Amino acid sequence: TYHGVLPAFDFMRPLEPTVSDFEWQMELLSKYFNPLSLTDALSLLEYGELPDRAVCVTFDDGYANNEELALPVLERFGIPATVFVATDFLNGGRMWNDTVIEALRGAEGEVFDLDSLGLGVHEIKNIEERSKAAGVIIRAIKHWPPEKRLEAVDAIEAMVGSLPKDIMMSDDQVRHLKECGVEIGAHTKSHPILSTMELEQARAEIVDSKVYLEQILNSPLRYFAYPNGRPGIDYRIEHRDLVEIAEFNAAVSTNWGVVSSLSDKWQLPRFT
Repeated sequence: TYHGVLPAFDFMRPLEPTVSDFEWQMELLSKYFNPLSLTDALSLLEYGELPDRAVCVTFDDGYANNEELALPVLERFGIPATVFVATDFLNGGRMWNDTVIEALRGAEGEVFDLDSLGLGVHEIKNIEERSKAAGVIIRAIKHWPPEKRLEAVDAIEAMVGSLPKDIMMSDDQVRHLKECGVEIGAHTKSHPILSTMELEQARAEIVDSKVYLEQILNSPLRYFAYPNGRPGIDYRIEHRDLVEIAEFNAAVSTNWGVVSSLSDKWQLPRFT
């Protein structure tokens, strides 16, 4: 599981690989593993013909750098991939966690006061403190109800002014990925924690993201990724059932593990 690939190390996103890191990792996979598309891997698994050291590369969220920076590396090493897209953020949108990160990056002064939001006061005298503050805030609000979290993030953005609008892909970039052989999957509309929502809201998030992507790609969508992705915490069995009812062929979680013939096709484990 990947999210973004960066041109250079970023203190505000310390866990994201650089292009150099990603090139090394993909070269390793191409030499010592058998990279497969999700479609091929699941088909071979079903027929008991999965090769040794089979691996699938996936990306979550829909960052523009998937198309701009990761795709050329994947093509160079002949590695298939699947990109799961949260559709509300396409074409100039921004995920709530990225709003927090970019707000902390650009905030003026040495203190970021979020006491009025119940999120405390944070020292931001240097980049290390800014990165730490962003992490603390993101963890604090991640499981808030979507409406409450959105209000907090909007207030944070208002404190710092204009933020980047080119972090996520455009529709055209999603189409380009598909044209280059990358499998596109759905990742809900607004990347909510499904377990915090009413079931009908969750159903709309799942189904509407599928419909949107099928319309811009003019082809059926086969795969889904649960936001945050921890079974029993971020989504429950009823959400798994919604995904199957929505006629996805399979779905992936972030539960660490390898896929076998015993795996539930709508709760496939992945390593991040």
